Amino acid sequence: MSLVVNDSRLGSISAAASLTDDWIIQQAIALLEQRVFKRGPCMDRPQAVKDYLRLKLVAEPNEVFAIVFMNVSHEVLSYEPMFRGTIDSTAVYPRVVVQRALELNAAAAVFAHQHPSGSTEPSSADRSMTQRLKDALALIDVRVLDHIIVGQGEPYSFAESGLL
Repeated sequence: MSLVVNDSRLGSISAAASLTDDWIIQQAIALLEQRVFKRGPCMDRPQAVKDYLRLKLVAEPNEVFAIVFMNVSHEVLSYEPMFRGTIDSTAVYPRVVVQRALELNAAAAVFAHQHPSGSTEPSSADRSMTQRLKDALALIDVRVLDHIIVGQGEPYSFAESGLL
């Protein structure tokens, strides 16, 4: 025995459910677009970058090596404290940096770390590590725009000092 229900309300309920599903799908697409095409602040002035990084790093008690990953328009994709160290050093691994740049589809990067001692002068280790990272990122077409050292007073810029 089969039961046949002839109720016109079922058609209306089915149509309403379909409209609700369509609305949910449209909302999901909008959320996905926001995540994929999210835009951060534009870092197009060196002083803006130094101010931003100074705020992020100046209060850290131990060295933190951070990277600002950016898109081709220099809009921030992500600020990431990548490595944490001691009062006077941090181990930085180029492989990890390259991997993260690829994950974010970054086009540019600014490195930053702070010297808890307050001195903003780069050490020879800072210089060689910057060059190693720059060379590694060049292989995947990510431009290194600067390396900022935060300490007491004005942050040190490798780019402004002609080291990049």
